[in-house]
Amino acid sequence: MAVRQEVRGRVLVVRIEREEKRNAIDVDTALGIDEALNRLDDEPDLWVGVLTGTRTVFSAGTDLKAGLDFRTERGGEYGVIRRQREKPLVAAVEGIAFGGGFEIALACDLVVASTAARFALPETLRGLVPTSGALFRAVRALPPHVAKELLITGAELSGERAHHFGLVNRLTEPGHALEGALAVAEEICSSSPVAVRAVLGAVAAQLADDDRRGWAETERAVESIRGSADRHEGIAAFFERRPPRWSGR
Repeated sequence: MAVRQEVRGRVLVVRIEREEKRNAIDVDTALGIDEALNRLDDEPDLWVGVLTGTRTVFSAGTDLKAGLDFRTERGGEYGVIRRQREKPLVAAVEGIAFGGGFEIALACDLVVASTAARFALPETLRGLVPTSGALFRAVRALPPHVAKELLITGAELSGERAHHFGLVNRLTEPGHALEGALAVAEEICSSSPVAVRAVLGAVAAQLADDDRRGWAETERAVESIRGSADRHEGIAAFFERRPPRWSGR
């Protein structure tokens, strides 16, 4: 089972467990996340969700060997990226959150990470572009120059720097991100769930137009590289475990 669910009082913990694949997301994993978050949406006794990986890795993003991003009806990519949620979702990040894994964290309302966490968007190193929200959510969550550095160089952002810039809400010692996220979830549960849903709905409504523009620009970026020689070379180099030989075409 690639995704496990655990209820702790009013909190639903959703764990991605494909550690041998660095918790990369394939179709079954996306469906598991979608099922869990549908449960969070639909069960009135659940007030907060916590989305996490294993003790050593959050997620390396899309499992390229399994194909491109899989979308679910209610959640979009990975079962979470385009979900219209009314209940708060907290990411608990240990180890790497690369590519789509970083985009999953960006799709959450709050992020708790350990000092061992690392965030990166390596798509351009493979001749690709981020397709699951990072082109606008990273710029929203980070200073623009920092976001652009991550987007065009593939540089890594440590948990400490992510906390410094405000991307990460709480920083913990290694191995304690889930514990920290559960503490935040309990704090949220001290508030009225009706009021919390109203607040999140108001914030989402204010960002809706920006999101629509962001998705449109993301699609434009995807189309601009879809037939490029660099895209084919980058993917081939990734699977062949060699440096890409870019042509600029």
